[in-house]
Amino acid sequence: MKWQDELKKNITTIDELKKYFDIPEDEAKKLDEITKVHPMSITRYYLSLIEKPSPDDPIWRMAVPSVDEFVQIGSYDTSGEQENTKLTGLQHKYSQTALLLATNRCAMYCRFCFRKRLVGLPNKEILRRLEAAANYISKHPEINNVLISGGDPLTLPSEIIRKLLEMLWNIDHLEFVRIGSRVPVTFPMRITDDSELIEIFREYSSKNGKRLYLVTHFNHPKEITPQSTEAVQKVLNAGVIISNQTVLLRGVNDDPKVLATLMRELVRIGVVPYYVFQCRPVMRVKHHFQVPLVEGVRIVEEAKKMLDGHSKRFKYAMSHRTGKIEILGIIDDEIYFKYHQAKDPSNLGKMLKFKIKPDAGWLDDFLEESEAEITCATTT
Repeated sequence: MKWQDELKKNITTIDELKKYFDIPEDEAKKLDEITKVHPMSITRYYLSLIEKPSPDDPIWRMAVPSVDEFVQIGSYDTSGEQENTKLTGLQHKYSQTALLLATNRCAMYCRFCFRKRLVGLPNKEILRRLEAAANYISKHPEINNVLISGGDPLTLPSEIIRKLLEMLWNIDHLEFVRIGSRVPVTFPMRITDDSELIEIFREYSSKNGKRLYLVTHFNHPKEITPQSTEAVQKVLNAGVIISNQTVLLRGVNDDPKVLATLMRELVRIGVVPYYVFQCRPVMRVKHHFQVPLVEGVRIVEEAKKMLDGHSKRFKYAMSHRTGKIEILGIIDDEIYFKYHQAKDPSNLGKMLKFKIKPDAGWLDDFLEESEAEITCATTT
């Protein structure tokens, strides 16, 4: 069976889900209402990882709608993607990096997705013309790398992926390209069953002095299976370097032992721990997935105590509208941050400190309500 045919068998309705798990009728009706706002799509492979139909199961929690999604606190654009869009499907927030939104489709629709506004829904944010994107990048020599994201680019046909890479490899000032994909985690047969994709990876892994990277997204040790490990190994054997971005999620990995085990397992299978991201305050996500920053610092630091140098190379960070901000830690009653990347280059490397607020989950939570913009002034 081709991988495209398998994706067509995804579980996309609550009635289909009830064929696998017992779900009370009153709850099923509520979940069905959620799917009308934010679609559900779960691969049969990922569904097989669920041990029990309960929010206590981390796989269930990440894949299956929850009544908590009725809570509409938060924003659908927490990092200012709209203001950084230069043309349809192309964002340019940081000087050196262009972001391409290649598709609005994923193999599975994660319930914590920070792009819930577009994934699986009709929208006008996806890249329409490759030539226009290439032209923009060509005219901006400060851009030395491109991140292909979405949705999940690896749900595109292999010939489209080849066309994308060929287009980018023809731009001289680009040095590397990243593909952001959760496919190795949620649908590894996309990689293991498609020799054409592996040949594309092999061809472009280090072609003409440029490097190809795959940035994937393991959140829990249960996601590291023989199938996902095989997919990772095939990509590595093709010469592509793989790094991982984990999101700190309540009820999934907000336990130091779980987080430490995940990082050790990633290193074991050859994946580089890259970031642990603070869950964004996304509408229908923040209420039940976001961990307060004070708690997040404790979890991350306790996890690092169990890890060796290789497995604790990741940074604990947040993707804020003003930049990528590292969450450094707590001293006495103050929490410290540092701009790891910034929309305004003058902010790079600058630090901030604030009095601790126990329930604060985002940088904005430390600001006075009347303050419109975040400055880099040291604040107490």
